[in-house]
Amino acid sequence: MTEKYVIIGGVAGGASVATRLRRLNEDAQIVIYEAGPYISFANCGLPYYIGKKITERQNLLVESVADLQQDFQIEVHVNSEVVKIDPQNKQLTIKENSRNTQTNYDKLILSPGAKPIIPTFPGLNMADNVFTVRNIPDVDRIKKYLEQQPKAQHACIVGGGFIGLEMAENLHDLGMNVTLIEARSQVMPNLDFEMAQFVHQHLQANGVKLLLNTKLTGFAAGGKQLLLAEGQQLKADIVILALGIKPNSQLAKAAGIKTDQRGFITVDEHFQTSLPSIYAIGDVIAVKNAVTSQLGSIALAGPANRQGRYLADQLQGIDHPNPAVWGTAVAKIFALTVAATGATERQLQASKIPFQALHLHPNSHAGYYPGAAPIEMKVLIGVKGEILGAQAVGTNGVDKRIDVIATAAKFGAHASQLADIEIAYAPPYASAKDPVNYVGYLANNLQQKLVKTIQWHQVDPLLRQQAVFLDVRTPDELLAETPLPGAITIERSQIRNNLAKLPKNKPLYVYCSVGLRGYNVCRILQQHGFDVYNLDGGLKTYQTGKYDPTIHQPQRNLTAKKPIDPSKAKMAETIELDACGLQCPGPILKVKEQMSRLSAGQKLRVTASDFGFYQDIVAWAAATKNTLDKNEIKGNQVVAVLQKKVAAKVENSGKPTKSMVEPNIQQGTTMVVFDGDFDKAIASLIIAQGAAAMGQPVTMFFTFWGLSIIRKPDVKLAKQGAAKLFDQMLPRGTAKLNLSKMNFGGIGRNLMKKIMRNNQVDQLEIMLKKAQQAGVKMVACTMSMNLMGITAAELIDNVELGGVATYLGDASQRNTNLFI
Repeated sequence: MTEKYVIIGGVAGGASVATRLRRLNEDAQIVIYEAGPYISFANCGLPYYIGKKITERQNLLVESVADLQQDFQIEVHVNSEVVKIDPQNKQLTIKENSRNTQTNYDKLILSPGAKPIIPTFPGLNMADNVFTVRNIPDVDRIKKYLEQQPKAQHACIVGGGFIGLEMAENLHDLGMNVTLIEARSQVMPNLDFEMAQFVHQHLQANGVKLLLNTKLTGFAAGGKQLLLAEGQQLKADIVILALGIKPNSQLAKAAGIKTDQRGFITVDEHFQTSLPSIYAIGDVIAVKNAVTSQLGSIALAGPANRQGRYLADQLQGIDHPNPAVWGTAVAKIFALTVAATGATERQLQASKIPFQALHLHPNSHAGYYPGAAPIEMKVLIGVKGEILGAQAVGTNGVDKRIDVIATAAKFGAHASQLADIEIAYAPPYASAKDPVNYVGYLANNLQQKLVKTIQWHQVDPLLRQQAVFLDVRTPDELLAETPLPGAITIERSQIRNNLAKLPKNKPLYVYCSVGLRGYNVCRILQQHGFDVYNLDGGLKTYQTGKYDPTIHQPQRNLTAKKPIDPSKAKMAETIELDACGLQCPGPILKVKEQMSRLSAGQKLRVTASDFGFYQDIVAWAAATKNTLDKNEIKGNQVVAVLQKKVAAKVENSGKPTKSMVEPNIQQGTTMVVFDGDFDKAIASLIIAQGAAAMGQPVTMFFTFWGLSIIRKPDVKLAKQGAAKLFDQMLPRGTAKLNLSKMNFGGIGRNLMKKIMRNNQVDQLEIMLKKAQQAGVKMVACTMSMNLMGITAAELIDNVELGGVATYLGDASQRNTNLFI
């Protein structure tokens, strides 16, 4: 007897089960009902069609109705919505061409997929510029809208998952100004926070404005204004909602099929639902996580296609249960490739699974072959060395490494066994020691107790406990990135000659740029009797984890100062320097070496593949007084143009002129405001106003506790960890500052305020405003802000953000410098 298989939904799962069934059973009657107009299309290509990378709409259509009917003898109904399932009579009701029809089934397969989450935002029903991206009709509407709005400039993406990030890139490539809003503290939930920070940096380097920890609350002006939770408003010509998906399971629920709390259909390992003869596959079902064993959802084409195949096997007597999923996924974000497999730290912590994290920053292939670029990697291993998850971010070779690790993990390999995997090696493709092998080496080192490590998020608590840190980087690296507060600095090559300078009575925490030199130093010190720990992933991982997107909003051309006037120096042709394939500190060291050979005023054009160079070169140029003419991201490289500083003029006698001995010194004042006491703040502002009144330039550099003086009193942000502790303990604004002496729980401060009023002395908040009005330049130390978790949004208006180089640059030209 011929069995009738009815499939609800096409695309990946439905089309796969239908065609596999036909290949296994030539006699079966197979019928597909698809509610939309297309039976099988490439969901993952939709953003790239909008961005014109995929130019032909037809290329999105994987299988046509005609192909399925002619090649597979499958009966296909599009624009046909199944509105009711009668499981007792094995009967369906279908709405087709505005009328209802009925049909029977022997086996029913549910593959309706999922739909976008669209909250009931106020004002959304009045907006005609808000879209989702889930199917071909969605992108048709977006394309039509953009064609009708040729002057549209401002695009806003709400949601930082795969679709949101891909749409941000593609709308940016259409020439639009893009803002991405994400309610959580990071984009890409399949990455851990510090790995997502690489994506944050790259988005901003490419001109995307990033608003994290920001919630959309509604729309105004017909969708042209977005209302945010903090009372802010945002202009938008077009809005893309990418807030995730929810299962299309209403039909199943109405039929009495069991679902979980989120609405995903519950199935057994053979895809059987809670009702007989009814099966489900694809985005609509709950699947088992291979690492945590928890049930969840996974909206990926690969698993949906496999599920369709395996279900067809089961229905034809071939035992092929549904395997637990690793969730291996990859995405393109501008020049970056981002990939992950397995569990994240958050998932492991929630499931109470113990783990060890490994961070490394190897090159994609041999550094001496052109085009090598760093891969930022993180691997999570269990107590027995099993692979629990892996994440990678980079421009080249990322997917290859995650695929290898995912394959090894799938078949039960331990992390240390990755050292023995043979990766195809030639300089254009890999290194003799591949990044995958390095993971195995690191895991071996931990397993054999050759090294102890700390993680990036442990650094700040240790600093507060006054732990001893040892910085083993070179002096040139210290120019670009200053040591951690209080750290001992001894270059790696000098460690054995300086053992007597290191304490043996307390632990030593060693770090370098990426972790390798730190490990080598730890091996030396451990064998000399020291208790040592290496900072896993080095300063690069720590600084990336501490990156504050609120401070570093989009800047497409970072410069240290204005270019030198070419008329003041003899200009030669620009020298080209290829620093691609070099890891930090390689590019900076190569720049220093080349700049030492240049004549004053000569230019150097540097190309680097390490995106960290984008920030490093700014600090280095400022510290060395060279000029940074250009600094930008071009594709998968950083391109910077520097001009060597012009030497001071020498008189005919050969003796230096006064301007050479005292370059650009003028009457003026700079002050470091370190303390945040009420009375010291008054003193510093009185001096600043007095100097400004005399026509002098004044710079106030607020650092550490001094930042409290310039904090707004009414801005409260959700923070975590050390940032939350600082937020609770530090005064918020001038009204909460304490007196350095006789404070008495605020009584003394209030008495001082009264005395000031009685003597007609301005209150501190008025002093701040008057100082700014008088031209006093106020700079907030970004390093201190990063350490203490203070964001730019918390500071009073018209405060600049800068580092030590900003302060020293002004101080070098002033005749009065104060530390308060």
